[in-house]
Amino acid sequence: MIASQNRLTRRTLLGAALAAGVGSAAVGCARAGTTSSSDSDGGRTKITMWTHSAGNEGELAVYKQLIADFNASQEQYEVVQESFPQESYNDAITAAATAGDLPVLLDMDGPVMPNWAWAGYIQPLGLDAKITDSLLTTAVGTWKDEIYSAGYWDAALAIFARRSVLEKNGIRIPTLDEPWPIDEFTSALETLKGAGYDTPLDIGAEDTGEWWPYAYSPMLQSAGGDLLDRDTLLSADGLLNGPEAVTFFTWFQEAFAKGYCSNSGTIGNQEFADDKAALAYTGSWNAKAALDTVGEDLLILPPPDFGTGAKIGGGSWQWGISSAATGAQLEGARAYLEFSFQDKYLVAFSDSQIVIPATDSARQASTYFGADGALVPFAELSASAAVLRPATPAYATISTTFETAAKDIMSGADIQSTLDTAVADIDANISSNDGYGASS
Repeated sequence: MIASQNRLTRRTLLGAALAAGVGSAAVGCARAGTTSSSDSDGGRTKITMWTHSAGNEGELAVYKQLIADFNASQEQYEVVQESFPQESYNDAITAAATAGDLPVLLDMDGPVMPNWAWAGYIQPLGLDAKITDSLLTTAVGTWKDEIYSAGYWDAALAIFARRSVLEKNGIRIPTLDEPWPIDEFTSALETLKGAGYDTPLDIGAEDTGEWWPYAYSPMLQSAGGDLLDRDTLLSADGLLNGPEAVTFFTWFQEAFAKGYCSNSGTIGNQEFADDKAALAYTGSWNAKAALDTVGEDLLILPPPDFGTGAKIGGGSWQWGISSAATGAQLEGARAYLEFSFQDKYLVAFSDSQIVIPATDSARQASTYFGADGALVPFAELSASAAVLRPATPAYATISTTFETAAKDIMSGADIQSTLDTAVADIDANISSNDGYGASS
């Protein structure tokens, strides 16, 4: 039961359906149309709102209260919510855009935003800068110098460990300022394997989809590589297949070959909870369960440093306004979003989802991430080590290509040729879409 709950939450946060219909040239031709279901009715303008949150009772409860409060606060607008399962959400958005029936408000996983902006699904957000300026930089979605999305939280990754296990085996406890260099981390894994842990690190490789670039591309970036040239947004050559990338993927492949990691466990944190894995590379959404199980023995540690410092992924679910919204609907959508960014709602989302509130004041008021909160290391990691995925409409292609290449390498494929093929596929997609307007 715990594993299935963790699987749901992880995918809610990361957007398992990222690749669905958002990466092809055909998408670029789609345009949002008139939202007939969002017209004025009974004197109030209806603001349709779609979320990916069906089945996530905690998140939906906060939305229910937020929407009720907004609707009761004024007489001009009425927000009407509809929730979709996360696995089918992006398909629903794509179909609605094709049919010209997008909702007024829609949420999206952070790295999806540039594709939906490029495809004409969403428009610049247009919120008061006092709001967006107050948010974590990883909670604001910017493409071509315009803000298209903003979110109430961010998630963070870390290494879970038991203090007693590290101390018993003479393993140094790393800090954010002094994370494990990769050689020291590898030595610790070897020590833990020798201490009886068949698979000392649960790295999460049994998961699929967006988890792969979210979890492992920060390790690539820590080694000095990247998914794409962030200056031009036109090519991955030299970054995804350069010597730094080969260094990281050599470690990655050997970690599986030597039995430090496995891809045959359960999604979630169960192996760590059962003390079958000494370390777990996982997210804040699994931290409360770990605290309940391990208690004060739990350590929340930075990931290893592959050469340029410890890195983690940044950017989670955010809100945007569809291009179909005009006039009163557009004004109502902005009024609702500005209402929604009150700290009390950000705290409620944080306490419900175990995610980091997007404002500093809400973080201080949260149960877990304030100065004395048990999960404050996640907030510190997010503030100092988070790296956004490249802000490009090509990201859906990059995501699936990276996952395929990394899985092949995990299974023993030749590293250099696999990465060269991945780069060729990514560059071909960008070229076939005229660079997605990166040079304009």
